[in-house]
Amino acid sequence: AYNIHVNGVLHCRVRYSQLLGLHEQLRKEYGTNVVPAFPPKKIFTLTPAEVEQRREQLEKYMQAVRQDPTLGGSETFNSFLRKAQQETQQIPTEEVVLEVLLSNGQKVKVTILTSDQTEDVLEAVASKLDLPDDLVGYFSLFLVRETKDGAFSFVRKLQEFELPYVSVTSLHNPEFRIILRKSYWDSSYDDDVMEHRVGLNLLYAQTVSDIEHGWILVNKEQHRQLKSLQEKVSKKEFIRLAQTLKYYGYLKFDPCVTDFPEKGCHVVVSAGNNELNFQVRLPSEQIKEGSFKVTRMRCWRVTSSVPMSNGPSGSSPAKSEVKLELAFEYLMSKDRLQWVTITSPQAIMLSICLQSMVDELMVKKSGGSIRKMFRRRVNGALRRSDSQQAVKSPPLLDSPDASREPMAKLSSKLTSVSLRGISHSSSANDVGANDFHGNYAFEGIGDEDL
Repeated sequence: AYNIHVNGVLHCRVRYSQLLGLHEQLRKEYGTNVVPAFPPKKIFTLTPAEVEQRREQLEKYMQAVRQDPTLGGSETFNSFLRKAQQETQQIPTEEVVLEVLLSNGQKVKVTILTSDQTEDVLEAVASKLDLPDDLVGYFSLFLVRETKDGAFSFVRKLQEFELPYVSVTSLHNPEFRIILRKSYWDSSYDDDVMEHRVGLNLLYAQTVSDIEHGWILVNKEQHRQLKSLQEKVSKKEFIRLAQTLKYYGYLKFDPCVTDFPEKGCHVVVSAGNNELNFQVRLPSEQIKEGSFKVTRMRCWRVTSSVPMSNGPSGSSPAKSEVKLELAFEYLMSKDRLQWVTITSPQAIMLSICLQSMVDELMVKKSGGSIRKMFRRRVNGALRRSDSQQAVKSPPLLDSPDASREPMAKLSSKLTSVSLRGISHSSSANDVGANDFHGNYAFEGIGDEDL
């Protein structure tokens, strides 16, 4: 069997024959020209070298399917991973009570099935809170790790290919929790959420929590004003004032390491306002702050490397965590692209944030809104409504799509720039161009924006 990991944690084990079955089903539904090539069957027993080659091919296959907006979002692919997750973790389908946290520490207990997917659990939480249907799309469930000071470290946004109950219980660690938070970046959407009492309360609780944890910067005078609004229970005014503060609506990540402006710098990264904000501690102990706009990232990717040994003797094998890196290629000036790498256990969460910022920008550009993203129940199963403005991950950079303009606008200016792989990547063998997330929002950039 082959192990499939999500965020460096075992998600499921699958056999070659099961993956071949999935491949054949995808081909039947989407046609041979859409589905990537599958590693061929072999008549004779595989040699160890061939086993490793097949593993690599299967890994590339799964990543290619996952990153294709049609295949990766398909019920066929996602239900395959959910069933495999449940079978691997050996959790039978039964009714259970799942505890979901709100930002203020309040616990919402929902009765669900162990086999309920992320969307079902989100729906159950919304229903328990009386959050109206058309606001459900503004919120998401996140897997977090509770730190000693009561704050949360974000592991990832729960995806459609997993069962939240199984994901959290299979970690066998009470520090891991599921939390409900808003999942959009543009604070103008706050107006929609504040129209309804429950939406307003959720947003207010999250804002208070972010201020208490120091995620939003507040000076003494602003703190006094906020406290006075809190005493008057003026929730809308409180949020309006908070919207004017630095880092409002940002997600703050744990301290990690970056190679910008030089190798080995310690950095605190925050994501929000269509950018990644860096607070870097230089080797000279000087602190510098700067931001990378998502529209100027040509592409990004996450790489992982598993340490060969289990660390120094005496340390438990569990401590030997997968090393994750997020690297993005950034347009520093008109004719200079540069790779910037962040080494962090939260690299996948960072990538999810970048992708959702781009999705939101593209939806806005096409005149869509998140208001349309609520769900409809069809035959007891959750389905997104037909009116939804499709939010899809962009196809891979090298996918030929006749309907799209080639990226010619910048090419004349960037002839001096080689679009190389990430040579300093810590992964054993560098990955090809098709492992990048191409960024459509990058294509709209013009000289005047620089």
